[in-house]
Order: sequence, then structure tokens, then C-alpha cells
Amino acid sequence: MSKTIRKNNMTLKKIFPTQIIGFPQYEQKIWIETTQDSTPIERRMELVRVVSHNTHKRMVSCLQGHIGAEAEKRHKKLPLTALSQAMVESGSQLGEDSLIGKMMEVCGDAENRLASELMHHELQLEKDVLDPLSQLAEVDIPNILKQRKQLAKLVLDYDSARTRWLQATKSIISGTNTQALTAKADLLKEELDEAMNKVELCKDQLAADMYSFSSKEGDYAQYFVTLLEDQADYHRKSLTVLETVLPTIKAQQDSWTEKPAFGTGLDEHLKRSGREIALPMEACVMMLLETGMKEEGLFRIAAGASKLKKLKAALDCSTSQLEEFYSDPHAVAGALKSYLRELPEPLMTYQLYDEWIQASSVTDPDKRLQALWVVCDQLPKNNKANLRYLVKFLAKLAQDSEANKMTPSNIAIVLGPNLLGWSETLAEMAAATSVHVVAIVEPIIQHADWFFPEDIEFNVSGMFAMPTPPANHNNHLDYDSGTFERKRPGSMVGPENEAPRKDK
Repeated sequence: MSKTIRKNNMTLKKIFPTQIIGFPQYEQKIWIETTQDSTPIERRMELVRVVSHNTHKRMVSCLQGHIGAEAEKRHKKLPLTALSQAMVESGSQLGEDSLIGKMMEVCGDAENRLASELMHHELQLEKDVLDPLSQLAEVDIPNILKQRKQLAKLVLDYDSARTRWLQATKSIISGTNTQALTAKADLLKEELDEAMNKVELCKDQLAADMYSFSSKEGDYAQYFVTLLEDQADYHRKSLTVLETVLPTIKAQQDSWTEKPAFGTGLDEHLKRSGREIALPMEACVMMLLETGMKEEGLFRIAAGASKLKKLKAALDCSTSQLEEFYSDPHAVAGALKSYLRELPEPLMTYQLYDEWIQASSVTDPDKRLQALWVVCDQLPKNNKANLRYLVKFLAKLAQDSEANKMTPSNIAIVLGPNLLGWSETLAEMAAATSVHVVAIVEPIIQHADWFFPEDIEFNVSGMFAMPTPPANHNNHLDYDSGTFERKRPGSMVGPENEAPRKDK
């Protein structure tokens, strides 16, 4: 019996080489490689697939248009397009007479152009980034991972074929019909070889795909560089749209005459409104001339905050419908005082501040007046015209000082700081500066007709009704001696030594 077994083994070794009998080392290597846990590169691929999928999902959620839609349909569905249409329609409803209407139409057109840029940007982004990311996460990497599963299945098929073949070889050794068993083993050997070839082919393809993925990581990373490049290009084009529109819309804003007067520079307000005298100043003066000249403590007694706020808002709207405020002269005086205080540049200018202070420091009264006149004559044209208008009114107000208690000195105290402003270099010398302010403003009010000899028409714009002057009204001031008519300041030293005003 033992001789027969040895004989059959020798025959088997001749038919099947030793290296394919049993489970050789090579086949063990294939089995281990294809049945073990995923390799580092496979784990990396899976991680790349997950992050690519999540990034693609987040990017799609950032899009304002519908992904995959045609350009025209996409443009219509953008929120910016809806905003543009609403703004244009609203602007048309408000009409050309409304600054808001004009602005909305211009902005609506700009928003439509921005929507167009956004639509093209999203289409480009979809082509350059979203589609490649989707291809990577949903097709390329899953296909490679499917090959890994296919390889594992082929290995199982190979293992099954090998098991059947091994059983057949054992049957040859122990069986009696050697020829039939050998033929069956030959068939199983062919199946085993075919299974092995399939394993090798799949393994080679998987390895090639993995190596290809690893080598293309730089290409995949380029998607995110492209993302930023596309975004930069979109923002540059959008900025170009805005920079083209902004000068136009700012020009319309600047050309609009109905702009608040309070807090606006004097020159800008006069230019915008086409006026010679600031509207708040003329309106307040005209109202005070009508009802406030006898009011005690004018400019000194504070007005009600709500009434003052309402009057300032009405003046900012350039309205002439101010009848309700005539009965509250303190609110009117407060509005005039607020206008002077809120000027970005005080009426008597920061530039001449030091000159005003130096002029007020001259000890000789007549020379001090001459020095003040010289500084006054240096004022810009608009500042000088409005100061002249105001001083003429204040001089008129001071004529009724017995009733209103507002002498030139008191007026200078309450209004002087608003006219002159404060110098930063003298900020810590408020008390001393206030003395200078009174020394500057008081004599200008006292000698208003000398500083500004021309007659004044208070109703410059014709918007207001001129009050009827009271009987025996005297337009000339007399704050010198009551025993002789007030003379011009330059003649006080005597007729022969008169210091005339240096007219230019």
C-alpha cells in the first residue's frame, strides 16, 4: 500500500510542480495583501473622498443660483436680480423729482450688472471647481475603492478554486480511477490559473489607479487655487462695476440741492442752494424780526428741546412753512445759535483766529477797531457777507436791549464762541479766551454801521414777509455819549488826527 502511495505522489509531482501544490508563499502574499485591513493609501483616498464631498456640498450651498441651470434662467433666479428689479420699479414710482428715486434707479441698474457678474462667476466656478470635485468624490475615488472590493472577491474565487483543486489532487492519491481524477484535476487547475490571472490583472489595475491618484494630488489641490482665482476675478469685475457707478451716483447726490444745512459747510450750503445768506440764518432772523425783538433773554434762555429739534428739521428741509414757530422766539434763537455752533468752520474762521485775538489785544480803542476791521476784511466772501447780515441783525436786536436785556456785551457772551470757535492752543485758557471773544464781538456789534456801512435787506431771498417797522424806528446806533451823535470810530481822536478805515 505504501509503495502505491509513493508511486502516485511521484506521478503527481511530475504532473503538478511542487510550487503549486498546497499553499505556496506567493499565494500567501496575495491572500494577505487582498484580505488585510485597508492600506494607508486607501485610508487616505477615503478621507479625500469624504472631504471633497463635504466641500462640494458646502460650496453648492454658497451659490445663489441653481446649480446646473442655464445662464438666463440662473440670472433671473438670483436674489440680486430680484433686488435690482424692485429698486428700479420703486425708483420709477418715486419719479425724477425724488433723489431717492434717482438713487434707486441707478443702484438697481448696478445691482443688475452685479447679478450678471455673479451668474458668470458661478457658472465658471461650477465648471472649474465644482464639477471636478464632484467627479473626484463621487466617481474617481469610488471606482478605485470598488476595484479594491472586486479584488477581494476575486481572491475569494481564487481560494475556492484552489480548495477544489487541492481536493482533486488528494483524490488522485487515494482514488482508484487515476485517469478520470487526473482529468478533473487538470480542469480545476485551468480554473485556478484563470482565477489567478484575474487576481493579478485586478491587482495590477488597482495598484496603477492608486499610484495615479497619489501622483495627481497636486492636480486635485489645484482646484482650490482655481477657486480663489475665480473668486478674485469675480470681485475685480464687481469692483469695476461699482467704481464705474459710484462717480455717477455721487454726482447726483452732490447736485441735489435739498441737503441738510445744519452741520454743512457754509460754502457748500450756499452753492447747493444758490443762496447768498444761509437759509437757517435768514429764516431765523426774519422770524425774530417779526416776533422776538422784545423777548427777554433771547439767545440766553434755552428753548424746549423737542420744539428746537422740530424747527431744525424743518429748516433742513428748506421749507418756508414756519408759521408755528413764530410764537416761540427762544426756539428760533436756539436754532440760529445751533446753526452757528454746528458749522464745520466757524463763521469768523479758524484761520483768522489768532489775528482776531491779536486785534482784540490792542489797548487803544480806536486802533483796536481799526485792527478788527483789517481782520474782518480778510474774511472769505461768503463768510463776510453772512457775518455782515448777522451783525446787522444783532445790532438791531441790541437797540431793544431795555426790553430784551440783550446788550452788545450780553450778545457777545452768548454768541461769540459760536462765531469765533475755539483755538486748540488756548483750550486750557477758556476764561481768558472768553474775554477776548467779548472784546472782538462786542465792538463789531456796537459799531455795525462802521464795519458794514451798506444798508441791509434782511429778506434777501424774498421767501419771507418783511415785518412792519415800529413808529419812530431809528436805524442808527448810539452807544457812545448820549450828548452827541455817535461818530465813526476813526474820528474819535479828533478831526485833524482822524484814523480813517483803510478801504481796499
